[in-house]
Amino acid sequence: MTTLRERIAAALTPFVDVRTPSASGNGDGSFGFDYGAVPFALQVVTLTEGLDVVSVTGVLAWDLPLDTIARARVATAADALQFGSVHLIERDDDADVVLRYSFPATGLEDAALTTMLLLVLDGAAEARASVAGTPDPKENS
Repeated sequence: MTTLRERIAAALTPFVDVRTPSASGNGDGSFGFDYGAVPFALQVVTLTEGLDVVSVTGVLAWDLPLDTIARARVATAADALQFGSVHLIERDDDADVVLRYSFPATGLEDAALTTMLLLVLDGAAEARASVAGTPDPKENS
């Protein structure tokens, strides 16, 4: 029987290069990939029998110089995002920006699961462009 994690990796393979952790990794069942210049980690967690949750984390920016413009861009990206939440992790003069989203995936057919994942990933790629202050590549096509 194919696990949810294997189904997700297979669903994403046409769109990304899935990186699985080495055997010496932490064994949490996560895997990584890049989508739209955003590095992601994805993990499947079984909360209880019959309830598997997919957790997606993406780094939208790191070592971002922290000023009012950066804060405004992050706020704009967070407001525009439909799936997930944007977190500004502040340090002294800079910050990292992370997107997090979790959803229950038990019972989702492959097409619905793929659609859900791509909605999250596309939103993250758009949020990254907004945070970085770069034009959205979709607007130029």
